[in-house]
Amino acid sequence: MSSEDPLPLIARFQQGDQTAFEGLVRLGQDRVYALCRRLLGNAHEAEDAAQDTFVKVYRNLGHFTPQASFSAWLYRIAVNTCHDYRKRPFFAALFVREADEACPPPELSHTLTPERLLEARQGREAVEACLQRLPPKLREVIVLKEMEGLSYEEMALVLDISLGTVKSRLSRARMGLLALMKK
Repeated sequence: MSSEDPLPLIARFQQGDQTAFEGLVRLGQDRVYALCRRLLGNAHEAEDAAQDTFVKVYRNLGHFTPQASFSAWLYRIAVNTCHDYRKRPFFAALFVREADEACPPPELSHTLTPERLLEARQGREAVEACLQRLPPKLREVIVLKEMEGLSYEEMALVLDISLGTVKSRLSRARMGLLALMKK
């Protein structure tokens, strides 16, 4: 999410100013698309999922309360929308086809952590390809933590799982990603 505070826009929208929603979309559209792209691994499906996310936000924004983090609420809707997309028959066939492709071997040391690999330009492409080979639940935690920068607490809220489960999944995801990168 942008560093701009979305709460004034939410308040305006909840008071009937429909144009305030456009501002909310501008604040979050790039991050939501990037999240969907990384979770789904397909640009066209990610565009559709991002649009569907904002349709859901529009429909439910009247129920949003300022006590919650808007970005965590938005990410939760996006993650759930991606879950729905992964269940679609077209996506299942697409995912199987893409997962069969080997992820490119990195030209980097095997001692690098996933975080350092993400910082390296040539490693980023290899990480993105290998990321798509992780199971969806592990891919989600890596994307939310390492690419979106969410805290463990925010991740637990977004994914509707316990803090311990977040930490466990993240550990398994990092090990899985490193194993794929070393192949």
